[in-house]
Amino acid sequence: SIRQEIIDLDRRRNSNREAIRSIKNMAKTKDISTEKAWIAIGNTFIQIPAKNAEKRLEQDQKELDVAINKLRSRLKDRVNDLRDIEGKEELKGFGLKALDKDELAMVHQTIQ
Repeated sequence: SIRQEIIDLDRRRNSNREAIRSIKNMAKTKDISTEKAWIAIGNTFIQIPAKNAEKRLEQDQKELDVAINKLRSRLKDRVNDLRDIEGKEELKGFGLKALDKDELAMVHQTIQ
């Protein structure tokens, strides 16, 4: 189901976040340009330069964010379709979207 896919991708995203943080912490104590890191690609572990591993993990993190957001929007659409079939009205506040940077900046300006 879509919910399970979201959960699985979110777990992967958290693992990536931990790996990125680990590489950044390693960079604080060692020269990252000479260090190597092990990363898993499919069922294979590969040792590559830590800088490349960090870039690859960050790229994977962005792709996971996009995939999760797409699945969440599909889930919202399916919930609304189900409620229509059941004859219930649409959930209020369910279709909310986060403010982007420009909108958030305008809110802060308005508040101050």
